[in-house]
Amino acid sequence: DKYEGQTEVDGEMFTVDDLEDGPGTFRAHLDVGLARTSTGAKVFAVMKGAVDGGIDVPHSEKRFPGYDSESGEFNAEILKNHIFGTHVAEYMRVLMDSDEEAFKRQFGQYAKLGITPDEIEDMYRTAHQKIREEPVRVKKEKKTYAQPKRFNPKRL
Repeated sequence: DKYEGQTEVDGEMFTVDDLEDGPGTFRAHLDVGLARTSTGAKVFAVMKGAVDGGIDVPHSEKRFPGYDSESGEFNAEILKNHIFGTHVAEYMRVLMDSDEEAFKRQFGQYAKLGITPDEIEDMYRTAHQKIREEPVRVKKEKKTYAQPKRFNPKRL
């Protein structure tokens, strides 16, 4: 509750600082394991979400989409577009115009649910808003079965 994180999603670099009169921030170190650490990898998107949520993760903007290694500059607008899925919407538009079969294969569920490229950014904005309103995860009840499920074959 004391560390609310980044309230406005703008793609800018954000770090969590300790409060002067309270507990220190929750600090976590990113362990990527065997995941590839190339610029724009999903593991860095997860890290950005954790930092924006108020967890102190030591990092720099060099691995986020929008960082240009040649000039050494970071473009926050590109990262913001990735956060809100505008790059996905652009790709949807390209596939809709050029290759209908690839569009159905890639975005079939979106089409089935009636989601158009223009609605994707609003969908992500709504998701961010709902998470901010109620950040606690609701636990679902475990299903009980009359007969326990077996995931391995019976022995002979």
